[in-house]
Amino acid sequence: MMSDIQIIEGCARHDRKSQQVLYDKYSRFLLGVCMRYSMDKSEAEDILQESFLKIFFNISDYSGTGSFTGWLRKVAVNTSITHYHKNLKHRYHIDIDEYVTVETGISSFEEDFFTSDELYKVLNELPSGYRMVFNLYAVEGYKHKEIAEMLNIDTNTSKSQYSRAKAVIRGKLEKLRILKKSYSDNGENIK
Repeated sequence: MMSDIQIIEGCARHDRKSQQVLYDKYSRFLLGVCMRYSMDKSEAEDILQESFLKIFFNISDYSGTGSFTGWLRKVAVNTSITHYHKNLKHRYHIDIDEYVTVETGISSFEEDFFTSDELYKVLNELPSGYRMVFNLYAVEGYKHKEIAEMLNIDTNTSKSQYSRAKAVIRGKLEKLRILKKSYSDNGENIK
């Protein structure tokens, strides 16, 4: 089994075996990152392939400081953002003001109440721009100023998109919770 250092050194020499080992070791993880920023799995796979091309051609830029996994994730996130900008004109846009309902007032949900598939579906139903801001802030940990710079938007736009995305998510989860509760009260199972 090759260590990350051996993989990095091999990839820097454009060694195909090292590239394959890197792909095999990290492709599932990076596909998960790409899925958060794409409309569907096919688009995520395209972003993943583009990410690996950037990784293979720029692996010598990895300085060795910080985690290698973090560097790989950053490449995938940046590739996702670039992909988003390139395809922005082809996206169907929904004005979030038309989409947002009154906040439910629910402060938190039972952690075990929703499956990961249900949560993923709710997040994936957000308009792409709002999903992008939500993921960058809530999942990746970027600050609104950084997000604004990455997406070429105003900092306040980032903040409002995040806030509105949370309201939409909260509303959808509340509806799903009520639906699941009514099914369980009736002795039915839903998937």
